[in-house]
Amino acid sequence: MNTETSPQPAPDGGPLRGVRVLELGNFIAAPMAGRILAEFGAEVVKVERPRTGDELRRWRLHGGDTSLLWRVMSRNKKSVTLDLRADQGRRIATELVRRSDVVLENFRPGTLERWGLGPEWMRELNPGVVVVRISGYGQSGPYRDHPGFGGVAEGIGGLRHLTGYPDLPPTRVGVSLADSVAGLYAVVGALMGLVRRQRTRSGEVVDVALYEAIYSLTESLVPDFDAFGVVRGPSGSALPGIVPSNTYRTADGKYVVVSGNSDTIFQRLMRLVGREDLAADPRLADNAGRSAHTEEIDAAIGQWAGALGLDGALAGLRSADVPAGPIYTAEDIVKDPHFWARGMHERHPVRIDGAQETEVIFPGVVPKLADDPGRTRWLGPELGAHTDEVLEGIGIGADARAELSEQGVI
Repeated sequence: MNTETSPQPAPDGGPLRGVRVLELGNFIAAPMAGRILAEFGAEVVKVERPRTGDELRRWRLHGGDTSLLWRVMSRNKKSVTLDLRADQGRRIATELVRRSDVVLENFRPGTLERWGLGPEWMRELNPGVVVVRISGYGQSGPYRDHPGFGGVAEGIGGLRHLTGYPDLPPTRVGVSLADSVAGLYAVVGALMGLVRRQRTRSGEVVDVALYEAIYSLTESLVPDFDAFGVVRGPSGSALPGIVPSNTYRTADGKYVVVSGNSDTIFQRLMRLVGREDLAADPRLADNAGRSAHTEEIDAAIGQWAGALGLDGALAGLRSADVPAGPIYTAEDIVKDPHFWARGMHERHPVRIDGAQETEVIFPGVVPKLADDPGRTRWLGPELGAHTDEVLEGIGIGADARAELSEQGVI
């Protein structure tokens, strides 16, 4: 196994160094945004409930006292325990907001307002703060108060109706897609707010809805319906209307993904599979013509792939310069040298069930910046690991912290 990694940047580097972020969210969406900002140098203070912390700490636990999902989603963050429902907790939050450039939250709409911590209050306290709000349905509209998690958003946003195969129940991707995409939009919104602040000296309120994050990915789904009355449905492993773009079974029971939908690539692909007649067929010279003959084209590729093992099929496709690849498992990803060469595998020590630390592979940082890249400085910390440090920094001494701890505020 190739364990080569990219050069590590300076410990305190990153284009967002000096930016202070207060993360009040939990689960995936807001923490995803906080993770990305922290990877690129922002100081991210994550507020968690005393004693229990973010529920993500206990999600997807495969042995061990803390979820590895937590270790990924909260890397580079400072964990502070604070009860935002208590008066003293809100007073501490006031000082944290005063010192923050960005505040992230993904509570149900109205929750922060009930606690007296809404964005209007934040902006009165700190006119330059960028408040990023993530929720199921957004901060307005008739569904505003409905509870909404990622899976629900994928349904109402139109994605689930496109997944799986016809006449079978809709399926989901095995990751928290809606939450993660919403987190990405939250980062974009936060950065745009910071850019605007440079120009106007005023902050911004960013409203990200999970269902809208998913809906934004559906391309021409609604325009096709509105213009032509077409209601797209599930299409299995194919990309509807883009031909050929499908997954084909090889002789050894594996699968190869082939994307041969450009006009010139299609011709090379057909010559590779021994169908010069299809390569020269004027009916198939463009995508519109190929879409009308999808089954014939897929059958030709499928017959060719079915006579070869995966390695043989990939070798042929690459020799013909046709975009293609295997379907990887986690084991395949770990073994692939390209991931290592690109710094997409990082080894970090993790203590599991109180045992001796062991090296575990975690995903690297995306995107890659040439001059001031992001990095993993530490994995998701233990609950309250930075409470003393952060509260000391806002003038709360050891005696006061001890009293707050006894009262359950921190």
